[in-house]
Amino acid sequence: MLEKVYTSNAPEAIGPYSQAIKCGNMLFTSGQIPINPATGNVEAEGITDQATQVMKNLAAVLAEAGTSFDNVVKTTCFLSDMADFVAFNAVYAEYFTSKPARSCVAVKTLPKNVLVEVEVIAEL
Repeated sequence: MLEKVYTSNAPEAIGPYSQAIKCGNMLFTSGQIPINPATGNVEAEGITDQATQVMKNLAAVLAEAGTSFDNVVKTTCFLSDMADFVAFNAVYAEYFTSKPARSCVAVKTLPKNVLVEVEVIAEL
């Protein structure tokens, strides 16, 4: 059975999707971008601040589902510019200390022209 996950501590979905879905003992999050959930706006500038906001958003979704960064098994990271890879990794390493499997790719454009988006798969 599928269960939608929603928290007001992460941004509202900006399209026809859920923040995350529980399926059995797994959680699949939608990609999080650096929207401040309190304002609904992208306020962070630069890759470090935007990546930090993304991690805060992911933390809120994970917590609402009853899990944490320690239980993440796979991440997919999207950068608008691979030149931000090193700075992004510095923030990423602070949160994903268990070193889950990961893909990281550069894309042409992300929603709201942000610099980073991250989605995760976690065990519940």
